[in-house]
Amino acid sequence: MSVAAAAAPGKAGKVNRRLTFVRWVRKTHGWFGLWGALLGLLFGFSGIWLNHRSIMKLPLPDQQQINAQLQLPDPRPQTIEAMGAWLQQALKLDRGPNNARIERARPVAWGERGGEGTPRPLQQPERWLLNFGGPNHLVQAEYWVGNGSLSVRTTQNGFVATMTNLHKGTAMPVPWILLIDTLAGSMIFLSISGVILWWESHRKRAVGITIFAVAVATTVALAVSPLQF
Repeated sequence: MSVAAAAAPGKAGKVNRRLTFVRWVRKTHGWFGLWGALLGLLFGFSGIWLNHRSIMKLPLPDQQQINAQLQLPDPRPQTIEAMGAWLQQALKLDRGPNNARIERARPVAWGERGGEGTPRPLQQPERWLLNFGGPNHLVQAEYWVGNGSLSVRTTQNGFVATMTNLHKGTAMPVPWILLIDTLAGSMIFLSISGVILWWESHRKRAVGITIFAVAVATTVALAVSPLQF
């Protein structure tokens, strides 16, 4: 048997493994794309709106906000948990707060309280922030500890505003966030597998490498330019 004939089976096996790998990548690429198709459409639609709304001053066309002051009962709730339970009952909400956050009291930087001896900085009281509802209906309550009332802002969102809130994860539970993590992972895989499929299915790669290099350079330049002083 000649040396060329002996080398042929090894070369054929290498080609077969390569073809098997490419077929697996192509098939998996399709399944991952199917998994993220609906979420990709949702995020693409809302992403375009969010990307342009600050530059082009695009308002959310179907968003309505109502601000109100709500008197607290006597005695006032002493903890943020008690405040959340009272607000749920007072506002007739189906669920408790999605998020409750406390900002501790701290000195303010814009003023000092004079008096005898060393001046003491003015103290900003503790602030409680509570969010209720979901992406289509959001209730935000703000309470400065010691006040007899709190401010409540109710936001009613239509279709576009709801889509942007879904995009940002506003008032969404942990399962939704984990679902979006799977979409992010799918996008990473689709990007890598897309490059692999292109590399394995094109022999004239100079043009593709040039396009990829230009895309990388343009992305880095546009991302870094706002950071320059």
